[in-house]
Amino acid sequence: MNQPSTLTFTATTPADADLLVDMRIAAMRESLERIGRFDPQRARDRFLASFDPALCKFIEIDGVRVGFVLVRPEADHWRLNHLYVLPEHQGKGIGARVLQDLFNRADAQRMPIRVGALRGSDSNRFYQRHGFVKTEESEWDIDYVRLA
Repeated sequence: MNQPSTLTFTATTPADADLLVDMRIAAMRESLERIGRFDPQRARDRFLASFDPALCKFIEIDGVRVGFVLVRPEADHWRLNHLYVLPEHQGKGIGARVLQDLFNRADAQRMPIRVGALRGSDSNRFYQRHGFVKTEESEWDIDYVRLA
């Protein structure tokens, strides 16, 4: 009988910035290439502009780093700035488990969660499947909210 995988979150530090950028690029590359927007330098700059190690956690399965999540608490909602799972670990329910942990914590504080997804990215279906509702669209992104 298979043991369920252990999901844990571990702290990041400023020294992890390059590794996190590489994880983000790996996770987003296919979606960005599909819409002709793959630019590693822009991906790096955008991440570093909002990176806060105090809010960012590695996602680990059985001690292996498989991605990261960054949630930024705002006055009236939580902003899911980053949720990335490396391509070789996608499709295994890891992102769903991370969201469930986030939902449990947000619901306990009655906080809605807001997230943006790149137009044309598979992440749009992922967020909609997990109860997020579209609130706004721009040229490149679609914004969603999940109420507490």
